[in-house]
Amino acid sequence: MKNASIVPKSSLDFLSQLKENNNKVWFDANKSNYQTELNYIQTFADALLKELSKTDVLETASGKKSVYRIYRDIRFSKDKTPFKTFWGGSFTRATKERRGGYYFHLEAGNSFLAGGFWGPNAADLRRIRAEFGHDPKPMRKILEAKSFVSTFGNLQGEQLKTAPKGFDVQHEAIDLLRYKQFLVIKRFTDEEVLAHNFVEQATETFQKMRPFFDYMSEILTTDINGASVL
Repeated sequence: MKNASIVPKSSLDFLSQLKENNNKVWFDANKSNYQTELNYIQTFADALLKELSKTDVLETASGKKSVYRIYRDIRFSKDKTPFKTFWGGSFTRATKERRGGYYFHLEAGNSFLAGGFWGPNAADLRRIRAEFGHDPKPMRKILEAKSFVSTFGNLQGEQLKTAPKGFDVQHEAIDLLRYKQFLVIKRFTDEEVLAHNFVEQATETFQKMRPFFDYMSEILTTDINGASVL
């Protein structure tokens, strides 16, 4: 891949230093270092967005727009440290026909790429469960595919401890019906993140989410009979 942007070691090192000095005085004194590292991450995100846009339609305007603010919202949190200690960002699929989103999280010893449905609203959750309850085979085929298993392992996300309302605990798809979130995650070592081909590896990982995204999009844009609701 030509001109692939590399995540430099200094970007992860800055986060490690911030983690040890998570206060405004230290951050202000190192603001220029922060801006330098932020520019590297935004350039990486631009390269990743460019590659993703070759095979998907995204509404995220730029790598800069994708990267989250470093400042934490501490208004309702017991943790009052003011700054995030990771680089994070996301790319949103465009139009109502394409559901799901891509997320990257870069942090020394804790880097991963993820995608899916973090907080489905009540209507979407009912629709997903109705489909799984009606016919779980298409989703099982996606989740059991060799490429999915070797990349992501299994579907992740918060689950109910019992059956959701309207479904029997003995239902054949109870394992799917219990999910409240629908997430796929792949973790990376620091060495992989810092490698020259990480943009390529990240792009490939995100592309392997597409069968999952496309089927979930089909569910969420149709009724139980398969008719469009858009």
